[in-house]
Amino acid sequence: MVGGFEAWKAAGLPVAGTSEDADFLERYSRHLRLPQVGLAGQKKLEQARVLMVGAGGLGSPAAFYLAAAGVGFLRLVDDDVVDRKQPATTDPAYRGTDRPAEGRVRGTELACTEPRTRIEGMAVRLNAENIEAMVADVDVVLDGADNFPTRYLLSDACVKFGKPMVYGAVHRFEGQVSVFDAGRRRGDAPCYRCLFPEAPSAEDAPNCAEAGVLGVLPGIIGLLRRLRC
Repeated sequence: MVGGFEAWKAAGLPVAGTSEDADFLERYSRHLRLPQVGLAGQKKLEQARVLMVGAGGLGSPAAFYLAAAGVGFLRLVDDDVVDRKQPATTDPAYRGTDRPAEGRVRGTELACTEPRTRIEGMAVRLNAENIEAMVADVDVVLDGADNFPTRYLLSDACVKFGKPMVYGAVHRFEGQVSVFDAGRRRGDAPCYRCLFPEAPSAEDAPNCAEAGVLGVLPGIIGLLRRLRC
């Protein structure tokens, strides 16, 4: 009771007469009790739009927790094939069909069960023709791609449209997470091309299928990317 009613409101805790429904207040009660979030912050999350490139080991855990946090819109993009080494990210109904990428996107959609989050699943490959439409109307981009051409494409689009790009990558027992915000902070913050002006050779940067990866690592890096949002 220290601070009284004004301190309660300043902390973002719910008060009588609020326009939010009971489901909202219960679902996000822990966020609402955080002074750094509160009702105003939760409403911003509700309005947020996120592009998630890659619905696999990196993308699916981040998507799940972004939805659980109350992010209002998630666009999931993935066209990769799926095999039995990736069961958690695939809708079983699509296994053994000719639409494995759709099954991978659908599997992540099913994991994001929050009814307040609208999910747009797209089993397509990013390219020069569709990248701008994917990036232009979102607030932040999460890169979970497994190839350098897609990352460069994303980086360039994020710089052009002024969107922060949250990057994650894994290799055997190690992972990387970073935020590139050159589009909004030109001349001050770097972009992905600043870190990698040219793509490393295949020998220097093998993918997980070639080099292997500890199973839990993509989940850890995926969750760290979610925190960077």
